[in-house]
Amino acid sequence: MTVAAASNFSAAIDDLASQFTASTGQRIRVTTASTGKLYAQVVNGAPFDVLLAADSARPESLEASGTGVPGTRFTYAIGELVLWSRRIDDCRETLDSPGNARIAMANPEIAPYGAAAREFLQQAGLWESIRPRLVIGENISQALQFAASGNAQLGFIARSQMQAPSLPNATCTWPVPSSMHSPIEQQAILLQHGAGADGARRFLQFLRSDAGRVIIERHGYRLPELSE
Repeated sequence: MTVAAASNFSAAIDDLASQFTASTGQRIRVTTASTGKLYAQVVNGAPFDVLLAADSARPESLEASGTGVPGTRFTYAIGELVLWSRRIDDCRETLDSPGNARIAMANPEIAPYGAAAREFLQQAGLWESIRPRLVIGENISQALQFAASGNAQLGFIARSQMQAPSLPNATCTWPVPSSMHSPIEQQAILLQHGAGADGARRFLQFLRSDAGRVIIERHGYRLPELSE
């Protein structure tokens, strides 16, 4: 069984897959990339059984087109955006006066966390002034690499990424207000390639189980209501 997961969810999916395999014996192959890139691969026939996106728009599109199995789409996690630095003392203040600082973010055209960062900057009236200072990563994982390595002095990252054991100590963090961007509603969907696979359906059930939700929350995500 192959699960395609958004980059921000890489640590969580590894944990979930390991637990699922231990419980069921079903092995899972995981592919991670930006949601936009995974979506394009699915549309072009990639043999994924399950998609764990970082948004709701692309799973909705797959369901509408029939590439995703109708009625299997649901929200499995709600992401949060954070400004992070290992070099700057005041993350938020730097956005107003960036000086020579470079600011990393995921590509807003293909990565939902990048789209949320752009929306926040636009809402704050900072997009045009910050734009020349941006270092764009293909996905949220690359944006974090830029900030952690020093190629950028500040980065918009997922809160879940702050738990990575290899991450250097931060000099500042600032939670981006969720009221200033669209919700990062991460949705899962069973794809037609996996429609006949009992293991794929069982894995989606596991995501919504108490055991799965504990793992998701432990990795820094908010949980949706089970009715969603």
